[in-house]
Amino acid sequence: MPEHESTGQHGSPAREVAAFLRRRAEQISQRWADEPLFRTVFTVSRDEAVEAGRIVVDALAQVADTDQVHDPDAAGFTVVREQLSRMGAARSRAGFTTAQVSNDVDALRPPVENLLVADLPDEPTELVRDCTTALTVLMGTMRLVVLETALSEGQALIERQRLQLMEVATPVIKLWDGIVAVPLIGTLDSARSQVVMETLLEAVVDQHARFAILDITGVPTVDSLVAQHLMKTVAAARLMGAECVVSGIRPAIAQTIVHLGLDLGTVITRASLADALAYALHELGANIINATPGGAGHR
Repeated sequence: MPEHESTGQHGSPAREVAAFLRRRAEQISQRWADEPLFRTVFTVSRDEAVEAGRIVVDALAQVADTDQVHDPDAAGFTVVREQLSRMGAARSRAGFTTAQVSNDVDALRPPVENLLVADLPDEPTELVRDCTTALTVLMGTMRLVVLETALSEGQALIERQRLQLMEVATPVIKLWDGIVAVPLIGTLDSARSQVVMETLLEAVVDQHARFAILDITGVPTVDSLVAQHLMKTVAAARLMGAECVVSGIRPAIAQTIVHLGLDLGTVITRASLADALAYALHELGANIINATPGGAGHR
C-alpha cells in the first residue's frame, strides 16, 4: 500500500500537498538548510537552520490544509512571515536587492517540488500535475509574503538613513562660549526644518548658549512654510533664553520673503556668518582685535 492516499480519499490537491509536507518535513528542512536564504542567516549552527525549516514547512502544511494556498493573509502564513520574512529582512539589511531576496526564496521551491514528484510515482499524471500546481501557488504566495516584509524593511531602512542624513546635514557648531551656529546647506523642507529646530534647541540647552546663529548662506530657496519654521525656531530659541540671529540671507531669498509678506522685523539678521558672530561677541562684551601690518588694533 502506498504511503500516501489519493485525492479521491483526501480531497483537494492542496490537502494532498499538506499531507506530503508533513511526511517529508525532515527531508525538506534538511535541503533548505543548505540554501542561501537559510545558510546566510543561521551561520552559527546548521541545526538552527533545519529547525527553522521544520517550522516553515509545518506552517505551509497548515495553509495547504485550509485550501488557501493563494491567500497571503491565511492564518498559517503568520508563522511563515515571522520566520522567512525575518531572513528576508536580514538579507535586505545586508544590502541585497529585492530581486535577490526574491530569487533566494524562489530557490526553496525546486527541492520541495522534486520531492513531491518522487513521492507520487504511481499516481495518475493529472493528480501529479494538480499537486505540483498547488505547491507552486503555495510557494509563490510564500515568496510574496517574504517580499512584502523585505520591502517594508527596505523602506524602514531608507527612512532611518534619511533621518540620519538630515541630522548629519544639520551640524551644530560651538563658535564661542555661549555662541552656537547651524550652517545650513541645501534645500530646506518641513521635515528638515523641524530637525533644525530640535537640534538647535538641544544645543542651546547643552551649551548654555546665549546666542544661536542660523546661517542660510547655502540654502538656494525658501518657501513660506520653511520661512514660518525659521520664525518658530527663532521664537523657540528665545523661550529657551537664547537670542537667535539669522545670517546669509541672499537677495533671491530676501525678495521671496518680501513677496510672501513675512515680517522679520523682530528677527536679528546679518549679511554673513562672520557678521553674526561679531554681533554675538559684541553683545557678550568681547573685544575683537584685527591683526594689521603695523601691529594690533581694535576692530
